[in-house]
Amino acid sequence: MSRYLYLVRHGEQVDAEFGLPEGPLSDRGRQQAAQVADRLSGITFDASYASPLQRALDTATVITELLGIEQATPSALLMDCIPSGPEPDMPPAFEPFFGGITEEEIAAGQAQMSDALNEWFAPARGDRHELLITHNFVIAWFVREVFGADAWRWIGINQANCGLTIIRVRSAKPPVLLTHNDLGHLPPELRTGLPDNHPV
Repeated sequence: MSRYLYLVRHGEQVDAEFGLPEGPLSDRGRQQAAQVADRLSGITFDASYASPLQRALDTATVITELLGIEQATPSALLMDCIPSGPEPDMPPAFEPFFGGITEEEIAAGQAQMSDALNEWFAPARGDRHELLITHNFVIAWFVREVFGADAWRWIGINQANCGLTIIRVRSAKPPVLLTHNDLGHLPPELRTGLPDNHPV
């Protein structure tokens, strides 16, 4: 018996280019969401969930409407967060990232991700397919968990807007990463959200 988690990063938002933390989807973001919905059209989902932030909810609305399924349930466990703080064995190049982040933010992110893993990495009684529309760091933490990697490893795992990551959670064996940041459904002009000069 397996639980399949279909993790989708939200689409591009209007205010992303201005560095603002929140905003509705841009036209390109809505196109991205429509493309990933088409990619997922062959899946019968048992449930769908979304971060309550606007960019994720907007992405979820486009996807669920096109798939003809119920609106995604908002979950604070899928909120954007900082999953862990700096560690002694972390490469020095990552240290500047944590410059403006408080210990309280890190503690909150750690608690959130612990609860999220307890929620979605618990085996299901039968095969189950769940859609999770969330954020870059959350997906990175889930992928890091699959490999049992050091906590800081999430920092170097990136997802594009509406990239698709699929994790299979098994009842008697460790979880498996089936695909990560798959962009096959997005034409080159719709591939956004990765670090500069990232090959796609």
